[in-house]
Amino acid sequence: MNEVSKLKNRLVSLDFFRGLVMFLLIAEFAHLFEVLMESGNAQLSAAMDFLFHHAKWEGLHFWDLVQPFFMFIVGVSIPLSYANRKKRGASEKAIRNHAFRRAFLLLLFGWGLYCIGPEKIVFQFDNVLAQLSFTYLISFLLLKKSSTVQIAMGFLCILISDLLYRFFPVVGFDQAFVAGENFGAWFNIFISGYEYGGHWAAFNALPTAAHTLWGVVAGKWLMDTTQQSEKLKRLLIAGLVALVLGYITTFFTPVIKRISTTSFVLLSGGWTFLALAVCYWLIDVKQLIKKTFVFRVVGVNPLFIYLFASIGGGGLFLKIIRPFSNSIIGGFLPWAADLISGFAVLFGLWYLCYWLYKKQIFIKI
Repeated sequence: MNEVSKLKNRLVSLDFFRGLVMFLLIAEFAHLFEVLMESGNAQLSAAMDFLFHHAKWEGLHFWDLVQPFFMFIVGVSIPLSYANRKKRGASEKAIRNHAFRRAFLLLLFGWGLYCIGPEKIVFQFDNVLAQLSFTYLISFLLLKKSSTVQIAMGFLCILISDLLYRFFPVVGFDQAFVAGENFGAWFNIFISGYEYGGHWAAFNALPTAAHTLWGVVAGKWLMDTTQQSEKLKRLLIAGLVALVLGYITTFFTPVIKRISTTSFVLLSGGWTFLALAVCYWLIDVKQLIKKTFVFRVVGVNPLFIYLFASIGGGGLFLKIIRPFSNSIIGGFLPWAADLISGFAVLFGLWYLCYWLYKKQIFIKI
């Protein structure tokens, strides 16, 4: 069966989008971006900092969009997955049980990543898997509601979070947008006993539920029987409206990813809709199928490669590769040796995904 035949019933643009995001993440685990930061070229270092580092507090960098991308993609997948399971004859109870089990496992894996290394069990919940467990479950429970309700619930999640930050009454944590002195910092201490490094907030799961809810809306639009041009128009309009609202809110709310302020959620949501629109236009409308393969093989096993790289898979590859690159050119071109090592690790992680893809092994929960 050829590539086109295999994919004719799939939303290939979603596979591509997911794969591109995961490819960027494994490149980070390969320390490739850090090597490029150390090139000695000021312009390249500045570009890498903007593209592949989070904003230190206020501001919006490209890397700040990666988690919203992923959470939105999961939302898009929910109605597609539900329809596929129904087509295969799964009952409502079986689908519901699967959703609850998946949410629990996402929370377990997200929490478990923080317990690797420390000498005691810690309870920290600010990474993408832990937060996705909440946003996924909320989105699944609202799956059968209208798109209007799902959009409104996204805004409600943002509003509740915004009000808590602005009016939280506890002294020492009543500065809405000051690092370490806001509701998010208090919530971290309340559930974990300490403030998180970098001032990331576990409570981000509530406002960023909007990304997954709006992803559900986008997924339902793309499943419609309407023309592709109409689907594309909806995505573009949604993205532009979210961006306009986001830029308006910047006049009274700073853009801070680490606590997922209103302006951040709206702006990142807008860019996410537009990113999906571009992928949909290029891949599903223009049918550039063969050119998506490199990214799709990563996108079909996202949980596996994320966990494998997170628990040291990239470091393992680096330990194998670095002695060779250092021995060959490290003595006179150390930066080039690090660069080659980074690309080699990236290829190793990608090839692992490719091997799984060729064996038709897809690790899901």
